[in-house]
Amino acid sequence: MDYLSINRKAWDERTKIHINSRFYDVDAFIGGKSSLNKIELNQVGDVKGKTLLHLQCHFGLDTLSWARKGASVTGVDLSVEAIAQANKLKNKLGLTATFIAADLYQFSDDNAKQYDIVYTSYGALCWLPDIDRWAQTVAKALLPGGELHLIEFHPAIDLLTGYSYFSSVDPDVEVEETYTENSDGAKSTIVTWPHSLADVITALISVGLYIEQVNEFPYSPYNCLEDLDYVAEHGYQLLHKGQQVPLIYAIKARKLI
Repeated sequence: MDYLSINRKAWDERTKIHINSRFYDVDAFIGGKSSLNKIELNQVGDVKGKTLLHLQCHFGLDTLSWARKGASVTGVDLSVEAIAQANKLKNKLGLTATFIAADLYQFSDDNAKQYDIVYTSYGALCWLPDIDRWAQTVAKALLPGGELHLIEFHPAIDLLTGYSYFSSVDPDVEVEETYTENSDGAKSTIVTWPHSLADVITALISVGLYIEQVNEFPYSPYNCLEDLDYVAEHGYQLLHKGQQVPLIYAIKARKLI
């Protein structure tokens, strides 16, 4: 199965929908609103003067938000359409950023640069069949002393929605609408893989990264799952038998040498 071609086509199609959605609210972003949430802002901290690589950056809102905060940014994404839109936004706003259209693994093979920060967030890892190779990509791209900041949807969600929690060689192949409110019934075929929290942490340790912190959160900043309830000042929660489900996890890891 050529999962790269399937997923590239899906994300090219999704980008055309997302760019005009209320969910992403590009007009507000152009007007100065940041796309970053408290979780990543609190964890990453001050980026002024630092180099930042954003893996699986979609059409660049977070990447450009970090640029607005003073980082020298590079964004990488599989979708050619997403990178085209990212460059349009960059040029419209007069921001400095480098955007690269590439499969993450191919980018890793070709990349010779190292960065102070590698950042990835919210629904990125499920598109990758090999989490160990992802960790190798991160380690290779970090300068000594550099930091990985991963903010990701918790795999417990998969378990409660009928998917595997544990990693699998065989992917899930679905035909479904995208998560924004304006999909209007348009569907794409997508190919994804589950990765347990343990597998992600172990992959990072195996490439020599030092795990400085792991946090779990019962609230999501995004209303992009079924059966979520909004809680003022916190975000969206999911209850299972009256108890909060972990919706987000965040890892900070450092390359020591």
